Amino acid sequence: MSKTPPSLRKSTKALAKGGKGATPSFKEGSYAYLFVKLAKPDKNGVSRVVSRSEFVGAYAKLERGFGNGGSWSRTDGGSLGRYYKIKRIKENNRIAAVKLEGFRENPLVGIPAHIGKAIRERRCVVLGTSKPECDHKNGRWHDDPRFSDPSQLSEADFQPLSKAANDAKRQYCKECKATGLRFDATRLGYPVSQTEGGRKYTNTCIGCYWYNPLAFNQKISKGFKE
Repeated sequence: MSKTPPSLRKSTKALAKGGKGATPSFKEGSYAYLFVKLAKPDKNGVSRVVSRSEFVGAYAKLERGFGNGGSWSRTDGGSLGRYYKIKRIKENNRIAAVKLEGFRENPLVGIPAHIGKAIRERRCVVLGTSKPECDHKNGRWHDDPRFSDPSQLSEADFQPLSKAANDAKRQYCKECKATGLRFDATRLGYPVSQTEGGRKYTNTCIGCYWYNPLAFNQKISKGFKE
C-alpha cells in the first residue's frame, strides 16, 4: 500500500478551490468550465435549468459529451460533480436538461495520481485484461466525506476494472441506488447473493460482488479442493 505524498496532505479547501459560498475554478474549455459559464450559478451554486438545445456553438462540446453517457454531468462524475450537486432532467428516458442545485458541503477530490498510477498498472480483477480503469470500490463514494481528503485515501479504496466491467458496475450501482437492493451475485452463477449483509442496502457496499470481485471470489472459493 503506497503512502500519500506530502504534497497531497493538504486541507480540502486548499485542494478543492471553491466549495460552499465560492466559485470553483475550472480549466478553460473543459466541460465544467463551459457549463458553469453557460448556466451562471448564483452565489449558492444554484443555476437555472439548462436545456440541451443550448449546447450549440461555443458550447457544442457539452452536447458531444453525451455520446459517452454525459459523464461530465453526473454528480459522481467529473470535475463539475466534485463541487456541485447536479440534477439531470429526463424526458422519454433521455437527458433533456441539466441544473446545478448548490455546492457540495464537502467538495470531492480526484483520485490521487500515485494511487491511480499504481491501480492502472494491474490487471482487471474481473476480466484479467490489462490497461484497466481505476475504480472506486465504494459505489457511493461521493457520499463518503473521506473522499474530500486525499490523506485519508489509499490503494485499498480502489480497484482495477476494465472499461466493460466498470460500465457494468456503474449500471448495477445505479440500480442499487434506485431500488435499495444490492446486486444479486447468483445472476453470475454464484451460490450466494452477497458474502456479507443481505440484499437490502444498509449504508455499506461491503459484501457486494461489485465492491470487490477479487475478495468475493476468494471468499467463495476458500477451501475448494478439486
